[in-house]
Amino acid sequence: MDNLENLGKAAKTVSRRLASSSGGRRNLAIQKIATALVDSEQEIMSENSKDISNGRNKGLSEAMLDRLVITKESIHGMSSDALKVANLDDPVGEMIEMKTMENGLQVGRKRVPLGVIGVIYESRPNVTVDISVLCLKSGNAVILRGGSEAFYSNQILAKVIRDAVSKADLPKDSIQIVQSTDRKLVSEMLKLDQYIDLMIPRGGQDLVNMVASESKMPSITGGVGVCHTYVDNEASLDMAVEVVNNAKVQRPSVCNALDTVLVHSSLAPDYLPRMAEAFAVAGVELRCDTRALSILGPREDIKVVPAKDEDWDTEHLSLIAGVKIVDSVEEAINHIENHGTGHSDAIITENYSTANRFVREVDSSAVMVNASTRFNDGGQFGLGAEVAISTNKMHARGPMGLKEITSYKWVVLGNGHIRQ
Repeated sequence: MDNLENLGKAAKTVSRRLASSSGGRRNLAIQKIATALVDSEQEIMSENSKDISNGRNKGLSEAMLDRLVITKESIHGMSSDALKVANLDDPVGEMIEMKTMENGLQVGRKRVPLGVIGVIYESRPNVTVDISVLCLKSGNAVILRGGSEAFYSNQILAKVIRDAVSKADLPKDSIQIVQSTDRKLVSEMLKLDQYIDLMIPRGGQDLVNMVASESKMPSITGGVGVCHTYVDNEASLDMAVEVVNNAKVQRPSVCNALDTVLVHSSLAPDYLPRMAEAFAVAGVELRCDTRALSILGPREDIKVVPAKDEDWDTEHLSLIAGVKIVDSVEEAINHIENHGTGHSDAIITENYSTANRFVREVDSSAVMVNASTRFNDGGQFGLGAEVAISTNKMHARGPMGLKEITSYKWVVLGNGHIRQ
């Protein structure tokens, strides 16, 4: 706990310097991070191999291992994404809604950093880079606590980042990482409300629930994705096959990947066999309701099994998809309302009115029309990257980029004004 308090004190101290630093200085730090990542790729991959080896020895699933692995290509991707963040407009100091009152007083809001952000995350080590550069760009200090399964990867990435930040003449303690896998420290970190202004969990339902119940500071407690695509009776078959396949297969281990396909009954006999044929290439397992099972039946090329009740509420994070036949868009919307998590949901249809109804009535952080759920992503939405995808409604929803990790202060400009 003493060490955690030291991290908190250091972060609080440097946050004031970060908040007053120039956008150019913070951009320089991010540019140096991008260069350092590529220059350190061999060391990064060497440390990552320890996590992969440990994960295999512990019997981690292929989905978990997929989230862990770092390659030369992914390092270059991290570097490229960091530069994209550097090229975004600086949110700090932006004036919002300045207006002149009847008495001549000018009143507006100025965007400012939150201060210190705490992030507790699992698996994906690229999160270490994404969050670090977003916090730097927005003038926030950050304390990171990665999962034990990615310990060596996160530590080396944090070291590379901290060294690069110091070369830009910013305090390396702008980015700090907990150097222990002791799970007790997670609970202790959630008590550091005197130092940490916002807590963000990135991981499974257990982690999110823990943060929601124990955090003493404001927290983002959404993000678990049970994601749906509804194939309407007026959908293009070719489009539906391609979009649904992408949503499930392109990267099945992430939160915006498809979990359940809802198919209109009039289209199901034509659509489901084509969908199954596409899924078979990637080895997707289909968990079907009674009607879908009767259409697909036993197949040699793909595993088709009866769905259990809990399948409709499961974030699979693997090559498993639920399949359910519905008789109307209303039934599809009701299923999403009862089983979804408000993350990413899509409709495939050529009917404008049906699409509008789906968008209006599905209460999710992102609703797609004729597009893959995989697009619910900060980079894809032009945010550069994201610190998390929030399914909350206060204070941020969907991918959280730069503006979502800032606050504002009121600025009042007078000329000797006094209140009568």
